[in-house]
Amino acid sequence: MNIKDLCVVITGGASGLGSATAERLSELGARVAIFDLNEEAGARLAERLGGSFHHVDVTSAESVDAGLAAAEAKLGTPRVLVNCAGIAPGFRVVGKDGSPHPLDAFRKAVEINLIGSFNVISRFAAQLAAAGLDGEEAGVIVNTASVAAFDGQIGQAAYAASKGGVVGMTLPIARDLAQHRIRVMTIAPGIFLTPMLQGLPQATQDSLGKQVPHPSRLGKPEEFAKLVQNIIENPMLNGEVIRLDGAIRMGPR
Repeated sequence: MNIKDLCVVITGGASGLGSATAERLSELGARVAIFDLNEEAGARLAERLGGSFHHVDVTSAESVDAGLAAAEAKLGTPRVLVNCAGIAPGFRVVGKDGSPHPLDAFRKAVEINLIGSFNVISRFAAQLAAAGLDGEEAGVIVNTASVAAFDGQIGQAAYAASKGGVVGMTLPIARDLAQHRIRVMTIAPGIFLTPMLQGLPQATQDSLGKQVPHPSRLGKPEEFAKLVQNIIENPMLNGEVIRLDGAIRMGPR
């Protein structure tokens, strides 16, 4: 698809990989709708990009429907969805104090990362299917998984399970939505310089970066955004998961 003048919805768009994607697609002429719970950061970014911000809880069908309707009213029919909203809890199955993994933490990770992604996908796709085609396709969905889906580390049971679910649903959803000419792709990033990692000491950041075979550094959010661009623009990319990780294979810890 030609990105210029497309309406793009980005969940988790107020920071990290989502905000970098919003920046890049806006530079290419897209009209960007940011879905996030961080109203201050999201509204500020949307204003700077000439887009719109919508306070959306991805786990709520009503909240997502309201956000999609508002985005369409302001920016036109959303044709691209980029799912970046997510959390990364860290708990061992049995803690050092002998306590079991908090079930609510596991449930919350799955609820936001997996169910939340599917919730937005299904409601976005239903709206888009009714809008018709733009050339040979109607639109594109790009999900965010993680290399933890394949190489989950100690303390990542909940996170890896949720991201593994995102990986597992990519192909069946792509097959399901093919009849509506909607493509579905997933990116599985490695270690990227997101706000969470930016809070770590520089020595720790450098140490993490050295684990990457090549280039031996942390990934840049704009590199994630470039891949989103490539996926949107290349109509033969469909039903696949792309590891964006510099060839890293994560160790147990």
